[in-house]
Amino acid sequence: MAFKTPRCELFRPFSRRGCVQRFLQHVSVAGFTLLEVMVCLSIISIVLIAVYRMHSQTLVMNQATRFYTTAPLLAQRRLAEIDLNTPSDFSNGSGDFGDEYAGYSWKISASDVEWSQPDAAPEDLKRIDITVSLNQDELSYNLRTYRYLPQ
Repeated sequence: MAFKTPRCELFRPFSRRGCVQRFLQHVSVAGFTLLEVMVCLSIISIVLIAVYRMHSQTLVMNQATRFYTTAPLLAQRRLAEIDLNTPSDFSNGSGDFGDEYAGYSWKISASDVEWSQPDAAPEDLKRIDITVSLNQDELSYNLRTYRYLPQ
Protein backbone atom coordinates (compact mmCIF):
# COMPACT_ATOMS: atom_id res chain seq x y z
CA MET A 1 0.00 0.00 0.00
CA ALA A 2 1.52 3.23 -1.09
CA PHE A 3 1.31 6.48 0.83
CA LYS A 4 -0.94 8.90 -0.95
CA THR A 5 -0.28 12.55 -0.55
CA PRO A 6 -3.25 14.78 0.04
CA ARG A 7 -4.49 16.94 -2.65
CA CYS A 8 -2.15 19.85 -2.78
CA GLU A 9 -4.77 22.15 -4.18
CA LEU A 10 -6.42 22.36 -0.77
CA PHE A 11 -3.30 23.76 0.88
CA ARG A 12 -2.23 25.85 -2.12
CA PRO A 13 1.37 24.79 -1.87
CA PHE A 14 4.12 26.07 -4.03
CA SER A 15 5.81 22.70 -4.04
CA ARG A 16 4.97 19.11 -3.29
CA ARG A 17 7.31 19.06 -0.26
CA GLY A 18 5.47 21.98 1.29
CA CYS A 19 2.20 20.14 0.85
CA VAL A 20 3.41 17.10 2.86
CA GLN A 21 4.85 19.26 5.64
CA ARG A 22 1.60 21.15 6.03
CA PHE A 23 -0.35 17.90 6.09
CA LEU A 24 1.89 16.45 8.84
CA GLN A 25 1.50 19.60 10.91
CA HIS A 26 -2.26 19.15 10.91
CA VAL A 27 -2.06 15.43 11.65
CA SER A 28 0.41 15.78 14.61
CA VAL A 29 -2.03 17.82 16.70
CA ALA A 30 -3.39 14.88 18.68
CA GLY A 31 -4.26 14.50 22.40
CA PHE A 32 -3.26 11.93 24.97
CA THR A 33 -5.02 8.62 25.22
CA LEU A 34 -6.75 7.54 28.42
CA LEU A 35 -4.11 4.85 28.95
CA GLU A 36 -1.29 7.39 28.76
CA VAL A 37 -3.04 9.67 31.27
CA MET A 38 -3.61 6.77 33.69
CA VAL A 39 0.03 5.65 33.48
CA CYS A 40 1.18 9.22 34.10
CA LEU A 41 -1.11 9.60 37.13
CA SER A 42 0.05 6.30 38.62
CA ILE A 43 3.71 7.29 38.28
CA ILE A 44 3.01 10.69 39.86
CA SER A 45 1.09 9.08 42.74
CA ILE A 46 3.92 6.60 43.45
CA VAL A 47 6.44 9.44 43.52
CA LEU A 48 4.26 11.59 45.80
CA ILE A 49 3.71 8.72 48.24
CA ALA A 50 7.47 8.13 48.42
CA VAL A 51 8.09 11.83 49.05
CA TYR A 52 5.41 11.89 51.77
CA ARG A 53 6.94 8.90 53.56
CA MET A 54 10.38 10.41 53.36
CA HIS A 55 9.08 13.69 54.78
CA SER A 56 7.35 12.00 57.73
CA GLN A 57 10.49 9.98 58.51
CA THR A 58 12.51 13.18 58.40
CA LEU A 59 10.19 14.80 60.94
CA VAL A 60 10.48 11.84 63.33
CA MET A 61 14.27 11.75 63.01
CA ASN A 62 14.43 15.52 63.55
CA GLN A 63 12.46 15.22 66.80
CA ALA A 64 14.66 12.34 68.02
CA THR A 65 17.85 14.21 67.12
CA ARG A 66 16.65 17.32 68.92
CA PHE A 67 15.81 15.24 72.02
CA TYR A 68 19.13 13.38 72.10
CA THR A 69 20.93 16.71 71.77
CA THR A 70 18.92 18.51 74.45
CA ALA A 71 18.51 15.70 77.01
CA PRO A 72 22.22 15.35 77.97
CA LEU A 73 22.41 19.10 78.52
CA LEU A 74 19.33 19.01 80.75
CA ALA A 75 20.71 16.05 82.71
CA GLN A 76 24.00 17.90 83.24
CA ARG A 77 22.02 20.96 84.32
CA ARG A 78 20.15 18.92 86.92
CA LEU A 79 23.41 17.35 88.09
CA ALA A 80 24.96 20.81 88.46
CA GLU A 81 22.01 21.86 90.62
CA ILE A 82 22.72 18.85 92.85
CA ASP A 83 26.38 19.82 93.11
CA LEU A 84 25.46 23.39 94.09
CA ASN A 85 23.01 22.34 96.81
CA THR A 86 24.10 20.91 100.09
CA PRO A 87 24.01 17.11 100.28
CA SER A 88 21.36 17.18 102.97
CA ASP A 89 19.02 18.95 100.49
CA PHE A 90 19.43 16.13 98.00
CA SER A 91 16.60 13.66 97.75
CA ASN A 92 15.15 11.29 95.20
CA GLY A 93 12.46 12.90 93.16
CA SER A 94 11.06 14.00 89.86
CA GLY A 95 9.93 17.15 88.14
CA ASP A 96 9.93 19.08 84.92
CA PHE A 97 12.05 21.79 83.36
CA GLY A 98 9.33 24.43 83.16
CA ASP A 99 7.88 26.23 80.18
CA GLU A 100 11.29 26.68 78.60
CA TYR A 101 11.46 22.93 77.90
CA ALA A 102 7.80 21.94 77.71
CA GLY A 103 7.23 18.19 77.67
CA TYR A 104 10.62 17.37 79.22
CA SER A 105 10.64 15.78 82.67
CA TRP A 106 13.29 14.31 84.96
CA LYS A 107 13.57 11.60 87.59
CA ILE A 108 16.49 11.23 89.92
CA SER A 109 17.46 8.50 92.33
CA ALA A 110 20.50 8.00 94.50
CA SER A 111 21.65 4.85 96.20
CA ASP A 112 24.68 3.54 98.02
CA VAL A 113 27.33 1.84 95.96
CA GLU A 114 27.61 -1.90 96.48
CA TRP A 115 31.14 -3.19 96.95
CA SER A 116 32.50 -6.70 96.95
CA GLN A 117 34.39 -5.83 100.16
CA PRO A 118 32.02 -3.91 102.42
CA ASP A 119 34.80 -2.88 104.82
CA ALA A 120 36.65 -0.96 102.09
CA ALA A 121 33.59 0.87 100.73
CA PRO A 122 33.49 4.63 101.27
CA GLU A 123 30.33 5.67 103.06
CA ASP A 124 29.77 8.89 101.18
CA LEU A 125 29.95 7.51 97.62
CA LYS A 126 26.55 7.50 95.96
CA ARG A 127 25.32 6.23 92.61
CA ILE A 128 23.09 8.85 90.99
CA ASP A 129 20.73 7.93 88.13
CA ILE A 130 19.09 10.75 86.19
CA THR A 131 16.43 10.04 83.56
CA VAL A 132 15.26 12.78 81.21
CA SER A 133 12.15 11.93 79.22
CA LEU A 134 9.97 13.61 76.64
CA ASN A 135 6.16 13.35 76.46
CA GLN A 136 5.62 10.73 79.19
CA ASP A 137 8.55 8.47 78.27
CA GLU A 138 8.09 8.61 74.51
CA LEU A 139 11.85 9.20 74.37
CA SER A 140 14.15 8.83 77.35
CA TYR A 141 17.79 9.47 78.17
CA ASN A 142 19.57 7.92 81.16
CA LEU A 143 22.68 9.24 82.88
CA ARG A 144 24.48 7.40 85.68
CA THR A 145 27.25 8.99 87.67
CA TYR A 146 28.97 8.52 91.00
CA ARG A 147 29.49 11.37 93.46
CA TYR A 148 30.76 11.87 96.96
CA LEU A 149 27.89 13.30 98.95
CA PRO A 150 29.10 13.80 102.53
CA GLN A 151 26.37 13.63 105.14
